[in-house]
Amino acid sequence: MNRWPHISSISVALLLITGCAPSSNARTTVGSKDRGIITVGTTQKPRTLDPADAYELRSIALIRNLSDRLYTYDPGSTELKPQLATALPKLSADGLTYTIPLRTGVLFHDGTPFNAAAMAFSLNRFIQNKGKPSFLLSERVDKITATSPNELTIKLKKPFAAFPSMLAFPGTCALSPKAYKIKANEFEANIFVGTGPYTLTEYGTDRVKLTAFDRYWGAKPLNRGVNVQIFNNNSANLYNSFRTGAVDVAFQSLEPDQVKVLEAGAKAGDWQSIAIDGSVTSYLILNVLQKPLNNPLVRQALAALVDRPTINERVLYGQGKPLYSIVPDTFAVSQPVFKNAYGDGNIPKVKQLLTQAGFSPQKPAVVEIWYPSGSTSRRLTAGFLRAYAQKKLGGILEIKPNTIESASFFKYASKNVYPSTLQDWYPDFLDPDNFVQPFLECPKQDKENKGCKEGGTQSQGSFYYSDRMNQLIAAQGKEADPTKRKKIYADIQTKLIEDVPLIPLW
Repeated sequence: MNRWPHISSISVALLLITGCAPSSNARTTVGSKDRGIITVGTTQKPRTLDPADAYELRSIALIRNLSDRLYTYDPGSTELKPQLATALPKLSADGLTYTIPLRTGVLFHDGTPFNAAAMAFSLNRFIQNKGKPSFLLSERVDKITATSPNELTIKLKKPFAAFPSMLAFPGTCALSPKAYKIKANEFEANIFVGTGPYTLTEYGTDRVKLTAFDRYWGAKPLNRGVNVQIFNNNSANLYNSFRTGAVDVAFQSLEPDQVKVLEAGAKAGDWQSIAIDGSVTSYLILNVLQKPLNNPLVRQALAALVDRPTINERVLYGQGKPLYSIVPDTFAVSQPVFKNAYGDGNIPKVKQLLTQAGFSPQKPAVVEIWYPSGSTSRRLTAGFLRAYAQKKLGGILEIKPNTIESASFFKYASKNVYPSTLQDWYPDFLDPDNFVQPFLECPKQDKENKGCKEGGTQSQGSFYYSDRMNQLIAAQGKEADPTKRKKIYADIQTKLIEDVPLIPLW
């Protein structure tokens, strides 16, 4: 199963720039130009609005605002809370059956009443239409039934402690049974009929219009609607349109240097900058099958080389947060194991490990780092690592950055082409499992090269295989006790710094 690329319902270091400020020299207040309609500028052009097939950030961001799920999160939080459900699920003693009470008095945008049958229809459609994200439920769920008008029952194939978090994934939202049907590989890309606070009133190539739903069951939006202006992959146009007042809000995605300038303007009172922490992460993935990275000492040396605070300052302009575990510290199970074991820019340790591996200035270790051509931050990171090694290591390590256009990059990541890659990760659901299992699990080993033949590590391009890691991942997936689960994650992170199939960055 290929899991590239992933998306998320929540972003990390989220920066929202809005044209609303109290100072006398501030620009026009948000929404005042169109009587309560906010114009949001974005570079993200959605491919589809069908939740059963949407698996890219640009589509999910819109679906999240048009829809309701059984569960959701407050911005910046990983604490699950009910949305269309009225309480967290009740779990059976065998860990297989979840019983979920549902809200009453909820309407779909077409006036159809929401109930357990409609929710069961929506989740079954997510699985049976076989869209890009369908595996999230199809791999886990045995049966979904409406056991009463206001009660949903979901039975799993095997226990999975993180399952409730999956029900906050935007694609699992409620859809009107009158507007959609269950049929494999058949989707409604250009409509959306859900229960959320906004209805879809226009869906074009460069603009999407959302109107506040006047019969929404929850807290009503504080505006009449939102016009989304799409600057297709052009952050410069988005940046300039915000500065000239053509859009009220600039959101996803601006370059770090543009954000830096706009944040300075926010401090001067020209507009507002709103930032929250989230759970999107970046890693250097190391292919354990290719020389010299097939030697764990070389992988450990690279872990010691990475200087996260300097990368954050020079590449991200302080907008990232150094990451020292595969699991971000938004989760209690996270431990800064890479900081404790390797530090940042630990040059003596790098030299010692490379010398131990048999390398010298006369016989250097040469490591290629690949990244997609459209990513400025990854280009700058690869360049920084090359220059840092040249300056600090006296020739014992050579880093060679290489780039390829995005579609080809993701196509070949799982085919043992790249020695190492710079990758971003957008989690499907907010549980530590979704940061560990896709990167470290491999259920099927290649007996010839001892690497991963099929599984998460093959998809991500490290080809790492470890019986012990597989056992630990399986154990945390079944463990419902948070204290015991945290101990298993400690063991996973300890194993990770020994084997180093990847290096967390920010």
